[in-house]
Amino acid sequence: MDTKELLKKVRKIEIKTKRLSNHIFGGEYHSTFKGRGMTFSEVRQYQYGDDIRAIDWNVTARYNETYIKVFEEERELTMMLMVDVSGSELFGTKDQFKKDTVTEIAATLAFSAIQNNDKVGLILFSDAIELYIPPKKGRSHVLRIIRELIEFKPKSKQTNIAEAFKFLSNIMKKKAIVFMLSDFMDDNYERTLKIAGNKHDVTGIRVYDKHDEEIPNLGMVPMLDAENGQVSLVNTSSKSVRTSYKANALRLSDYFISTFKKSGAGTINTRIDESYVKKLLGYFKHK
Repeated sequence: MDTKELLKKVRKIEIKTKRLSNHIFGGEYHSTFKGRGMTFSEVRQYQYGDDIRAIDWNVTARYNETYIKVFEEERELTMMLMVDVSGSELFGTKDQFKKDTVTEIAATLAFSAIQNNDKVGLILFSDAIELYIPPKKGRSHVLRIIRELIEFKPKSKQTNIAEAFKFLSNIMKKKAIVFMLSDFMDDNYERTLKIAGNKHDVTGIRVYDKHDEEIPNLGMVPMLDAENGQVSLVNTSSKSVRTSYKANALRLSDYFISTFKKSGAGTINTRIDESYVKKLLGYFKHK
């Protein structure tokens, strides 16, 4: 992709996603996450109408009167975007690849963050950390992130989500809002996710294609594994082959949902032919 074409594509994504972040997600992002960026300030006596969840039970027991904790809103938060750039992201049977949808969602979230004067950072991962951009503020920084999402060429096509969470925990010492965008065609990341989830506010956004979950009956067809480069002849007319394919996809999907839930992290599932706008808005409103 030449520079002119790249800039044109970046501008197109900026126009679409900035409009979404300005008119839809800005307020939702602020109300969802700003309230979570709180630091403890002091305790004071309970007053009628105070949130009972803020009661400090230790101080209350000590003085035999009800006291609540008072928090101050942190001036700025940090958002980390963790984006899967493995081979399976270059797949899609509709108008675009999973990678294209991931780029749009990441850009929308980034613009929502800088609109609220927060920092945004980026981690691109395969089975290793491909690129790390430290958190910064500003439009030019977000445009750099979008450029990397569009044109970055990973060294590996494999996936290792556990390694990505391990890197996050090592690099981010202060609490961050973390969005991992992937098709989550991987497992065995429960331990490192739990460690990351104890420190950060983590959400997994699973972006997938309908044919990630089931294959149509097309007879004998060559199928390329995007992550290992191997081509296999698959008999899609075999019911057992189609059943096995679907069972493995459901296993990984169920693992994603249950593992994130156990770690206290949030999940969003969006298919590339669905409206990710509705999915994100629904998530923000109920988080």
